[in-house]
Amino acid sequence: MPIAAKDTDPVTDNTININVLYFASLADKANCNEESVTVSQSTSLTQLYEQLSEKHGFSHSPLELKVAINDYFAQWTDSIENGDNVVFITPVAGG
Repeated sequence: MPIAAKDTDPVTDNTININVLYFASLADKANCNEESVTVSQSTSLTQLYEQLSEKHGFSHSPLELKVAINDYFAQWTDSIENGDNVVFITPVAGG
């Protein structure tokens, strides 16, 4: 008989739950527009992007992207908190 997963408290187990939104080529590669992710509290935005790149095969480096947290542009050095919405924004060409 399988053991049921217990509910975990993000504060006590040192993990946080965040929501990642995908647009443009990242949405195409991830094959979704949105994904819930559980990561360590100490995970940086760069580490998060690297983990998602491995999972989905993203070809952009973090240097090519902008990042936003909760609808505001952020720095790659900003921290993420439980419940945050994170968006990685690909380069946009226009004319």
